[in-house]
Amino acid sequence: MHSAQVDLRQALSGVVAIPVTPFDAEGRVDQLAYRTVVRRMLHEGVRTVTPGGNTGEFYSLDESERRLVVELAVAESVAFGPPAHVVAGVGHDVATAVRGARHARAAGAQLVMVHQPVHPYVSDDGWVEYHRSVADAVPELGVVPYVRDPLLDARLIGRLGELCPNVVGVKYAVPDAARFAAVARDAGLERFVWVAGLAELYAPAYWAMGATGFTSGLVNVAPRLSLELLTALRDGDARTAMALWERIRPFEELRAHHRSADNVTVVKEALALLGHCRRDVRPPSHPLGEVRRRQVRDAVAVLKES
Repeated sequence: MHSAQVDLRQALSGVVAIPVTPFDAEGRVDQLAYRTVVRRMLHEGVRTVTPGGNTGEFYSLDESERRLVVELAVAESVAFGPPAHVVAGVGHDVATAVRGARHARAAGAQLVMVHQPVHPYVSDDGWVEYHRSVADAVPELGVVPYVRDPLLDARLIGRLGELCPNVVGVKYAVPDAARFAAVARDAGLERFVWVAGLAELYAPAYWAMGATGFTSGLVNVAPRLSLELLTALRDGDARTAMALWERIRPFEELRAHHRSADNVTVVKEALALLGHCRRDVRPPSHPLGEVRRRQVRDAVAVLKES
C-alpha cells in the first residue's frame, strides 16, 4: 500500500472532529470564531477535522460558505503545525459534490467525506456511481462515504472499493452494532478504515466490532474527554472507557433526543456558555427553550468536572 494512502488511513483512525459553523450577529459565517473553535481542538491534540459535516450545518450553508469553512480549517491546520488532516464534507447533486471535492483538493484538504445522497430514489448502481464520480475526480485525495442507510448492502461498499482505490474509509452511522459488524466484515474489515459515525455514545460498541475511529461533535466542547476516550479504547481499557462514556452520556443524549432535532443546537449552546461562539443556528434547526438550555448547562458542568 502506498505510504500516502497509509497516512490517510491513519488520519481516520482516531477522533474525527466535526467543527460547528459559528454565525455572527448578521447571520454570516463568523470566520474568527470558526478558526478559534478549530484551533482549540488542535491545541488539545485532535489531528483530523471535518469542515462541512452535519454538526457544521452542511445543508444550511451555501456553496461559497461550504468552500469558506474548508479554507478556514486548512489555514488553521497549517498554522498550527505540524498540519492536521482536513476531511472536507461534500455532497448534494453529483456536479456540486465534484466541484466541492476539487475545491477541497485545491484548498489543501487531504480527504473528502461524501454525504449520503439526498434523493428519494437511490438505486444500488446509482449509489456506486455517485461516489465513484467524486472519487475519480480527485484521485489524489482519500474518499470516505458517509453511510446512514441501514439497508445499504455491504457488497456495494466492497464494489466501490474495488473500483476506486482512493476510497480509504467508511463513516458508518447506522445505530445498530450488529449490523455494523456484519457490513464491515462483508465489505472488507481491513480494506477500509471503519469510523463510528454516531460519535462517543456509540464508540465503545462499534470499537468492539471493528471501528478504529469515531466522529465527534462533543470535541467542540470538551476535546480532552474525546481524546481520553480514544486512548482508553485503544488500550482496551473498558473500565475507563465506560466511566468516560457515563460522563459524556448526558450531553450526548441531549443531542440525540427526538431524532437528533437539537444535535447542533446543543453543541452551540454549550459553546456559547463557554464563551467560544454565539448560539445561533439556521433552520431547520432552532434555538433551545429555557428548560433545554438549563439541561445543557447541567451537562456541561458534568463534562467540566475534574
